[in-house]
Amino acid sequence: MGQTINFSDVFKSGFLSNLTAISVTDMLVALGVAFCLGLFIMAVHKKTFRGVMYSHTFGVSLMALTLITTLIILAITSNVVLSLGMVGALSIVRFRSAVKEPIDIAFLFWSISVGIILGAGLITLAVVGSIIIGIVMILFVNYDGQDNPYILVVNCQDEIVEGDVLEKVRKSVKKHVIKSKTVSAKTGIEMTIEVRLKEMTTGFVNEISRIDGVQNAVLVSYNGEYMG
Repeated sequence: MGQTINFSDVFKSGFLSNLTAISVTDMLVALGVAFCLGLFIMAVHKKTFRGVMYSHTFGVSLMALTLITTLIILAITSNVVLSLGMVGALSIVRFRSAVKEPIDIAFLFWSISVGIILGAGLITLAVVGSIIIGIVMILFVNYDGQDNPYILVVNCQDEIVEGDVLEKVRKSVKKHVIKSKTVSAKTGIEMTIEVRLKEMTTGFVNEISRIDGVQNAVLVSYNGEYMG
């Protein structure tokens, strides 16, 4: 009498047979390419960083994220049982770290995407795509336009001096917008003005500081993200 095979036996048999579907060579190649592309992503991130202080650990995290994602996709593609378990495990993971720069989100998705593509075996797509993305990132993130915004902070005594300052600003810059104005009986008037410079010249600040009644004048560069 023949042995009866049920669905559970077929499922277990499929699990054991597919567990060795990926060769050691394929795994080493995928992880090796993931390591190289992770270093490339890390280098592009460092090259395009525009913040105050570069975080080396975040760059290393990008490289490690590429390797980890590749490893996960290799496991998922090797067996249906592992894929179901991996989806369940990842569904309970929560990330609490705040992303400081908006551009860092693009680098995180870039690392994850490269890992997914490499895990699927599309090495050429991952390499070519990463090179194109890296070039685009360097060109556009490091693009330094000539119309950068600046903030001019001026302390003056009264409305008459304020009018002289605004007139000087109007003649010296391409565009200006008063962002804030504070009036105090003790310190006088403090104005915060967003300006767009003409040919990146800042000599008008010295002229403003020499106006009678101006206590001080400060010009600060900013990226428009932390001041309304």
